[in-house]
Amino acid sequence: MQRWRGLEDIPEGWGRSVVTIGSYDGVHRGHQLIIGRTVERARELGVPAVVVTFDPHPSEVVRPGSHPPLLAPHPRRAELMGELGVDAVLVLPFTQEFSKLSPADFVVKVLVDKLHARSVVEGPNFRFGHKAAGNVGFLAELGDTYDYDVVVVDLYERGSAGGGEPFSSTLTRRLVAEGEVAGAAEVLGRPHRVEGVVVRGAQRGRELGYPTANVETLPHTAIPADGVYAGWLTVEGEAMPAAISVGTNPQFNGTERTVEAYAIDRVGLDLYGLHVAVEFLDYIRGQEKFETLDALLERMALDVERARVLVSAAAEPRP
Repeated sequence: MQRWRGLEDIPEGWGRSVVTIGSYDGVHRGHQLIIGRTVERARELGVPAVVVTFDPHPSEVVRPGSHPPLLAPHPRRAELMGELGVDAVLVLPFTQEFSKLSPADFVVKVLVDKLHARSVVEGPNFRFGHKAAGNVGFLAELGDTYDYDVVVVDLYERGSAGGGEPFSSTLTRRLVAEGEVAGAAEVLGRPHRVEGVVVRGAQRGRELGYPTANVETLPHTAIPADGVYAGWLTVEGEAMPAAISVGTNPQFNGTERTVEAYAIDRVGLDLYGLHVAVEFLDYIRGQEKFETLDALLERMALDVERARVLVSAAAEPRP
């Protein structure tokens, strides 16, 4: 799969393609429907499938300080898109100048002049251009002029018998923020994942017999609510069952919010400086401050055993 940053990275002589445009944060099941249809349409026409996305998130440029918590960094999104069969991902730097492009100018500059779109696939609520003035109807109107068609993919509802909410990044972020990681996994189609480099912390876990990987997460990462979770610590492609703690460590009057993962039954791990991923399977309990250290240790043992049971009953996450 090709990865381009900016319109200037698109190879000279690039031919027709099928395109979908969006932030695609998380590549959740709704996104998978749209991207899957994009790939399917591309195969029908015998041309490449291209995803166009943005960095930073458009809201940060339009309304500084409003950057939403991110469900996946761009390299991870590209990996997930590649698994769906996408041929190229174009990340457009979203600047103040770019944000002022009219919908018509956006279509000409990106879809027509550079990607030579033969077909464009979007969800029903797709908006684009300055002040989000363009919609799928306008996109289709321009298609009559510029020789491309528009395919609209309806997003499924979450819940039984058509109830619940459509799959969305907003819904997923809310579930993650509430600690409802099992619900977030339902929307994502896989466990929610955070990434970062393992850094040295206070090393209290090691002193207590539960050495943890203290993960310095990437900026704007969507981190679950404070508490203890079952999941996996993935290092160099190996997913290890883990008990995960998120919070400020009130037992020791901590103030900095951290993500720490204890790889169950693994000893002698030296992970400092490695880039790792933490996958959240299920919520175990909230953050607590115990009256004694012995009470804390007793509860940690129960947490680890509960995590062991939950992980053993689940399929391993994809690498």
